[in-house]
Amino acid sequence: MARRPVLVLAMVPAFTGDMFTPHHWERLDVLCEIADREPLTAFGETRAAALLERAELLLTSWGCPPIDAAVVARAPALRAIVHAAGTVKQHITDACWERGLLVSSAAAANALPVAEYTLAAILFSNKRVFRLQRRYRERRARRWWPTYEPGLGNYRKVLGIVGASRVGRRVLELLRPFDFEVLLADPTVTPADASALGARLVELDALLAAADVVSLHAPALPETHHLLDRRRLALLRSGATLINTARGWLVDGAALEAELQSGRIDAVIDTTDPEVLPADSPLYELPNVLLTPHIAGAMGAETQRLATLAIDEIARYVHGEPFRQAVTRADLARVA
Repeated sequence: MARRPVLVLAMVPAFTGDMFTPHHWERLDVLCEIADREPLTAFGETRAAALLERAELLLTSWGCPPIDAAVVARAPALRAIVHAAGTVKQHITDACWERGLLVSSAAAANALPVAEYTLAAILFSNKRVFRLQRRYRERRARRWWPTYEPGLGNYRKVLGIVGASRVGRRVLELLRPFDFEVLLADPTVTPADASALGARLVELDALLAAADVVSLHAPALPETHHLLDRRRLALLRSGATLINTARGWLVDGAALEAELQSGRIDAVIDTTDPEVLPADSPLYELPNVLLTPHIAGAMGAETQRLATLAIDEIARYVHGEPFRQAVTRADLARVA
């Protein structure tokens, strides 16, 4: 290879053990000169100054500090940032775009485990797994369980997908083998687009009123803040399940808490606002809530898929090819 650009890593060091296998390091060594395998966690330290001075490529992931004007100024050779995770909004600043840096993200790879989690949540929700597990534990005897949970099962249930994002589209793909009626609410798609995705396009209010399970996959944008407010949450059918693997930003937390405390609906919640709820939040204890600690996205061995995609992008850069998973400044107005 004619040229090996200098690569600097910036992320939480603990992630590299799961994310980068020996094969990943071998590929990176062939493609780049790795300035230091120990990632940067702050850009103001002495070691960071020496590494940034040489860096042509930054390989980032969760925990990368913001790459602001001061950082860009200390990195005269920097040309591209490849993010081995999802959103770049936390660390890519205006200074990066003004410098003309190329940016890529592994959001497409991170979408896959989120969609898988969502599919499992949908199937378990319609089987009333969470409620019946508790009933069985209490009674420890045979019962005719549909008596306790009318409408039990997945056959011909109505599913509502809110947002045809990367995750939303992958969920729609995974739902194809099942006997569901699938509704989609997204102002950016047409009825023909929705049909091609295996869904019927409807307005959000109609989706909420009709669906047995509603799954949120919209981006966190100013216009989606509390997209599901008190009025819209009240539209959910009694016995419906709300799944949120997107952002807590999308839901009015106080209104959701009130609905869940009433017992009228169920919820599978992987993302909250704030990110960790207060210790006294009733959502930790409510029997109709499955609350998980933001684990739907890539975790453990799943992060190796992110590393593979990121290194594929680095290979394209080294060979003078455009990024396949490029992110532009304009993209940030419509993606998570």
